[in-house]
Amino acid sequence: MTESVGSEEFAGRVAVITGGARGQGRSHAVALARRGADVAVCDRCADLTTVGYPLATPDDLAETVRLVEAEGRRCLAARVDVRDLEAVVGFVDDAAGELGSVDILVANAGVSTMASIDTMDMAQWSETVDTNLTGVFTSLRAAAPHMRRGRWGRMVAISSMMGRSANPLIAAYAASKWGVIGLVKSVAFELAHAGVTVNAIAPGNVSTDMLHNEVLYRIMRPDLEHPTRDDVAGPFASLHVQPVPWVEPEEITAALLFLCSEGARHITGSVIDVDAGASARFTA
Repeated sequence: MTESVGSEEFAGRVAVITGGARGQGRSHAVALARRGADVAVCDRCADLTTVGYPLATPDDLAETVRLVEAEGRRCLAARVDVRDLEAVVGFVDDAAGELGSVDILVANAGVSTMASIDTMDMAQWSETVDTNLTGVFTSLRAAAPHMRRGRWGRMVAISSMMGRSANPLIAAYAASKWGVIGLVKSVAFELAHAGVTVNAIAPGNVSTDMLHNEVLYRIMRPDLEHPTRDDVAGPFASLHVQPVPWVEPEEITAALLFLCSEGARHITGSVIDVDAGASARFTA
């Protein structure tokens, strides 16, 4: 699994990416553009009160557009809340109309809320599950008719190592990411005869704003008033098997590029773990 593929591998393809304003989504968008795809990216670009770190901004989304266009590719961008089926369908239909098709879907948008089961309220539960799981449903639902008509497609949803395991204080997050895997496997059955593959990637700790924020740092190091990146590196590394605290977004992108390639045409309904060995602890 490598990024050293031909630069025009996805020439003539159109990739739709949710949560594309920064982090993993931006990495995926730029890499696909670099390999020839035109790109449509959407993001909420507004904070949620239940999420303890700032979400992406319109400026972040504009920067993703700039980076994609710097690769010589077309880029459509919009502010879309993936919890809204009508809005997602409209965005995907616009991408097909403006860019010519919908060939690759990356259901990447996600948030994390930290709360004990003793105190979690409905907003904390629903905003996480609705973004991370319902948002994958709306994305697959919007793209499926286009791919079925085209008799070709690659759908990749971003789950998590917490979609195959668990930790305290993340009941909503873990439930949503476990649900993504079940959703992917079911849709893979439906689209198997249409030339469409449907898979998930389960990352470990990824070096993005979801990981690097004061709320999570304090949970990882409750003994410190203001823990730093260096202070939390050890606790984060303990979640992996390889001795690294986090992986880079580009490492998730490498798996994505493989799943979108012709070499992965007979891989569907599968989960690829990119988690620095954390999956070695899971049951088969």
